[in-house]
Amino acid sequence: MNRIGGLLLGLASALAYGLLYAPVVVMVLFSFNAPRGRFNLRWQGFTLENWRHPLRDAALNEAFLTSLGLALAAALLAVLLGGLMALALGRARLRGGRAIELLLALPLTNPEIVLATALLNLYVGVGLPRGPLTLVLSHSLFCLSYAALTLKARLAGFDPTLELAAQDLGAPPLQAFRRVTLPLLVPGLLAAALLSFSLSFDDYVVSSFTAGEIVTLPLYLAGAFQREISPQIQVLSTLVLLVSAALLVLASPSRQGRR
Repeated sequence: MNRIGGLLLGLASALAYGLLYAPVVVMVLFSFNAPRGRFNLRWQGFTLENWRHPLRDAALNEAFLTSLGLALAAALLAVLLGGLMALALGRARLRGGRAIELLLALPLTNPEIVLATALLNLYVGVGLPRGPLTLVLSHSLFCLSYAALTLKARLAGFDPTLELAAQDLGAPPLQAFRRVTLPLLVPGLLAAALLSFSLSFDDYVVSSFTAGEIVTLPLYLAGAFQREISPQIQVLSTLVLLVSAALLVLASPSRQGRR
């Protein structure tokens, strides 16, 4: 019975992984396709021409760089503000702290379209034109809860007496925080930054309401699929996948343990 259960569990796991990664495998394969029309949807033949000119689509490259810069700015701002919020909630005994934590987690449960509509009404109401500023503010806001809760979870396992011991030994509060607390928070900071970056880079709904004339990568792809699906889209997506996999391998606990 144990062998049968293990076999069934293995088959179920293989099926789940197959369903999860089948679209990714198809995307990578179609980056080597030679389509005869404007839509790279049917396999027509193998070619390396797409990889010889991965940056041929100028509009796609511009949208990619826009999303990259936007995600970096939003992640930096979200981690900075989220870190301050996590420190305040984790260390200070605030009156109404439970209510503040509930308000912090509330955006995670709301549909994204609700936040997008609210932000659009806010910007129109205050007369703020939609563009780069509204995009950075919007993406930072919906990443803020994720960053703050991630860092708060990291602070929950931190022993505050370590920083107090450094102060007892003569270190000023700022130096004690920089030399003791901050290095211990680095894994949480990296996790919050990567999560915020991924959420911002992938966002479509909020961007479509607050971007104005700015075109991010998800907005470009949504519009491009109506007129053309070039192989460069699959090539660029495969490159992003390879970079993400490399970062995941470098940050894996087993690799850090061997070091």
